[in-house]
Amino acid sequence: MGNATNNKDSQLVYLKERLNMFVQVIDTIEPEEVELEDIDRLLSILDELEHKCEQFKKGE
Repeated sequence: MGNATNNKDSQLVYLKERLNMFVQVIDTIEPEEVELEDIDRLLSILDELEHKCEQFKKGE
């Protein structure tokens, strides 16, 4: 998953895969056991996804 993506189709596939992985993580979290560090990491992942979306939009 760390490979650079150069065309729009592969960029979209990459983003979908990352988003699916994020959703899977969310689904496995036990609300009673979640720590602040877990929430911070989830927010970080969302920031990374947003950054990738912006990069792909700009054609980087």
